[in-house]
Amino acid sequence: MGSLHYSQPAGLITAAVAGDLAAFEQLYREFAPRIFGLCLRLTGQRESAEDCTQEAFIAAWRALARFEHRSEFSTWLQQIAIRTVLQGRRGLRAAREVAAPVAGLPEVADPGSGAPPLDVERAIAGLPDGARHVLVLVGIYGFSHAEAAAALGVSEGTCKSQLHRARGLLTAALELEPP
Repeated sequence: MGSLHYSQPAGLITAAVAGDLAAFEQLYREFAPRIFGLCLRLTGQRESAEDCTQEAFIAAWRALARFEHRSEFSTWLQQIAIRTVLQGRRGLRAAREVAAPVAGLPEVADPGSGAPPLDVERAIAGLPDGARHVLVLVGIYGFSHAEAAAALGVSEGTCKSQLHRARGLLTAALELEPP
């Protein structure tokens, strides 16, 4: 499965499953920045990403006893984060604001063009939810269409269609010529 790959902190996981809060806190410190990055790209909004990251770790703590070590801890945690984002998005069908540029992320510019830099993260954040979710999972995190479709609860065909849509909208947003 396409996932953020890190070393399996088996000792910390075992201790956390046994109820060691300090071990879980260490797991949080190790994985929170990466989970936040995933949530930020999926939601397109810093505040929502912070909330989703917190909710994902709360859900992980509650479900930790059911972690079966069949997959990487990071993969399991990612699935919780994706479900958390999707559940939050379903509950927030109100109008979205276009996210402000994310502090600390570089902007992309064509060197020597004299054009203002392109803010790729902002353009991704401005995509419609379905297109953004597929682009993030398939295009950025390397999930296969089947994996992304399963995680998002859509068909593989819908996943492919949304990726095509996302690429077209992103190209238009960045005012680039299609390849």
